[in-house]
Amino acid sequence: MFKKKKFNDHPFGYHQEIELEITTLTNLGSGLGRVQIDNQKSKVENSGGWVVMVPFTLPGERVRARVFRNQKNFSEADVVAILTPSPARVDPRCPLYGRCGGCQYQHLAYAEQLGWKRRQVEELLKHMAGLEFPVAPVIGSPEEYGYRSKITPHFATPRASEASEASAISNFRSEISERNAGAAIAPAFPIGFLRQGTRFDLLDVPRCDIATEAINARLPAVRAGIRAGVAEGKYVRGATVLLRDAGGHVTTNYDEVITEEVVQQNSQSDIRIPHSLKLRFLARDFFQNNPFILPAFTGYVRDQAAASGARHLVDAYCGSGLLALTCAPAFEKVAGIEISESSVVFARQNAELNGIKNAQFQAGDASAIFAGLLFPAAETAVVIDPPRKGCDESFLRQLFVYGPRAVVYVSCDPATQMRDLRLFTEAGYALTAVQPFDLFPQTRHLECVITLTRATK
Repeated sequence: MFKKKKFNDHPFGYHQEIELEITTLTNLGSGLGRVQIDNQKSKVENSGGWVVMVPFTLPGERVRARVFRNQKNFSEADVVAILTPSPARVDPRCPLYGRCGGCQYQHLAYAEQLGWKRRQVEELLKHMAGLEFPVAPVIGSPEEYGYRSKITPHFATPRASEASEASAISNFRSEISERNAGAAIAPAFPIGFLRQGTRFDLLDVPRCDIATEAINARLPAVRAGIRAGVAEGKYVRGATVLLRDAGGHVTTNYDEVITEEVVQQNSQSDIRIPHSLKLRFLARDFFQNNPFILPAFTGYVRDQAAASGARHLVDAYCGSGLLALTCAPAFEKVAGIEISESSVVFARQNAELNGIKNAQFQAGDASAIFAGLLFPAAETAVVIDPPRKGCDESFLRQLFVYGPRAVVYVSCDPATQMRDLRLFTEAGYALTAVQPFDLFPQTRHLECVITLTRATK
């Protein structure tokens, strides 16, 4: 018998309904409003009121919401009714929207999504980096839906005889919730993604509207294969399944070598740019998941690095060579550095495959990333595209010691990027451009590219 955690009833009771006006969006995509409460215990020191976060609501809307959790400084609530809708509200395309945790913005017109993402970058820049700097309008994706070339649905094998009471209660609540919403009862063993607002509860997702049509065409057969495998006892535990689309070919084999063709956008300068690149890598490897925006995205990175006047380029998180090889025509020499030796092998093969002779790739030791690099720092630009967690302290120390002429920092998490930006400014780098790209329409996520130049002494 599991012990249920006692509900904190301050300042609202469990499932207490309140009305409030939504004034802004958080960087998690939830609507945020404030409620005046008459309670000394709350210690609300300003006239703004107690913060309440309500997913799937929009600024300017008045809503009725049902509180399900009180945190130390704010409450969380589910929307019950939109009393005054925003003019920017649109009908979501996906019937699972609001229950699936994958998308946050399908109810918001796309132009407004781009506007809010720009504003969030501005706020992060100000509050985390301590800078006020003009942020360029977000460059939107050519495809607002059907753009994602990789998805990873999850499933858990049903173990009815061993099911815990907590799991049984969770499933019961989910079933009741969906019945009340007029939806079909979730199957006994869902294959999909996390349910909105949960950490473990899976929602069955037979189709994903932000995935490519090729993936959605393959998905029913993959789901049927999983169910057959479970029935045959193939799976002892749950698992994650990969579906990756490379030009219409969809694979579920993590170890398959696939080829992605990346069309290149003409440079803003007189540099001759090949029409396209062909890149080979393992299906499991990291690769940008929106091929439709890649021409604009990679072209911008190349042009920003080249605009510094540097003769050489270093791609310090090069992977299989996407950015290094895209930038190669704009530089005399390019060096790609990657800790993963298997990725370096693919990067070298990709250079040869595309006839690029001025790019070299090496496996870098985490403690000596720039060791053996012969490019003079004053004539070198560095491109970095680290994981979501940002750059670690050791890497930044090495980068600042090397001291390149310019840095183009690509990030899928502007919060960690702006945290690192403060260290760049302390190390003598000046911010010269901030350009967000919407690689992830309908979600709260975005890619941001900032350009920094080293102050001349």
